[in-house]
Amino acid sequence: MTGAGCDPNAAPPAEQPPAALRRAAVGKTLVIGLGNPLIADDSVGLRVVEQLKSRLADYSGVDVTEDYWGGLRLMERMIGYSRAIVVDAICTGTAPPGTIHHLAADSLATQRSASAHDVNLPTALAFGRHAGAELPADQDVHLVGIEAQDVINFSEQCTPAVTEAIPRAVEEVVRLLDALLERSGR
Repeated sequence: MTGAGCDPNAAPPAEQPPAALRRAAVGKTLVIGLGNPLIADDSVGLRVVEQLKSRLADYSGVDVTEDYWGGLRLMERMIGYSRAIVVDAICTGTAPPGTIHHLAADSLATQRSASAHDVNLPTALAFGRHAGAELPADQDVHLVGIEAQDVINFSEQCTPAVTEAIPRAVEEVVRLLDALLERSGR
């Protein structure tokens, strides 16, 4: 047999990340709500994106979805997107329940953990990029966080202050999305 594949002196092929990690980002935006539907205010991200699905149905290149996990799974969901807006409950302890926070991923602190089960978003994004994944730049990943009051107790309802914040969070996501799309020339 002849050919480059049989030449013992040939340089090994350049290592490429798996195809799933190399999907080209083509200007698409992911809007994803996170949470647990059975834990009081932890479900707020899911409730916000449920309302956003119909509101953003006519937006070209925008996918609206939900998930129940953060960390590495969230990073995997962002592969192939140019921008991402994550909607989730947040517990800062510095603002009253129902306060809407807007944070960029590059402003979130990283943490070291021995478990992949609680890798935070900046750490997961850094890991994904190191593995060759096509991910949005940190400045193109935004968190719309709704200050939670109760993320411990089982309940299919959010607390009143967080429930009242849902329409405001929907409007914040739409405003942010419009600004991001305008800035990108879409």
